[in-house]
Amino acid sequence: MLRDIRSNYDRSSLSEDQVKRNPFDQFKLWLNEAIHEKVPEPTAMIVSTVDPEGWPDSRVVLLKEVWPDGFIFYTNYKSSKGKQIESNNHIAMNFFWPQLERQIRIIGETEKVPPQLSEEYFATRPVDSQLGAVASNQSSVISSRHELEDKYNELQKIYEGQAVPKPEHWGGYLVKPSRFEFWQGRLNRLHDRLRYEKSGNEWIIYRLSP
Repeated sequence: MLRDIRSNYDRSSLSEDQVKRNPFDQFKLWLNEAIHEKVPEPTAMIVSTVDPEGWPDSRVVLLKEVWPDGFIFYTNYKSSKGKQIESNNHIAMNFFWPQLERQIRIIGETEKVPPQLSEEYFATRPVDSQLGAVASNQSSVISSRHELEDKYNELQKIYEGQAVPKPEHWGGYLVKPSRFEFWQGRLNRLHDRLRYEKSGNEWIIYRLSP
C-alpha cells in the first residue's frame, strides 16, 4: 500500500558550522556533488509560479547558469509560466536529489535576461532543439501530434543548411533569490533544514525544525 512506502535517510548530515556562509557557494558544492555522483538530471528543478486566479502551477525545467546573484533558465515567454511570471514575478524553485537524500528550496524574484544573452545561448543549442522551440507555441492547444510534427518537418526544410533564428518570444529568466533552504534527510524523519535569508547584503542562517 502507498502508506507503507518509506525510506529512512542516513547518508549524511548538515550543520551550521559545516555549511558555506554564502548560499550560492553551498548550492554549487551540492550541485557538483550531485554531478559527481551521476544523479540523473542533476540540473532539473521544479519551478512554481502563480496564475491570475491564485492557483500555484509547477513544472520541471533545467538550470542553465548560476550567476553570483541568481539562477538562469530558458523558456517560451508566451508559455503559461511566462505569462504568469509577467503578472507576478515571484517564483519558487526546488532541486531534489533522492540518491543524496537532499533537496534545495529557493524563492525569489524573476527578471528577463538581456536579449543578447538569450541569443548567445540559443545559438549553442542543437539544431533539433532550436527547431523545436520555433515549432512549438508552448502551452497553446493544438489539434493533434501531427500538427506539431508537420510544422517541425516544414521548418527543417526551410532552415536546411542555415542558422535557425531565435524566436522573439523565447529567452532566459534570471531568478534572484531572497531565501534558500538546504534539506538533508536524517534518521527518524529528524531531517536537517538550514534556511538562508537575505538581510541587506548579508545572509542569515537559521535552523528549522523538521
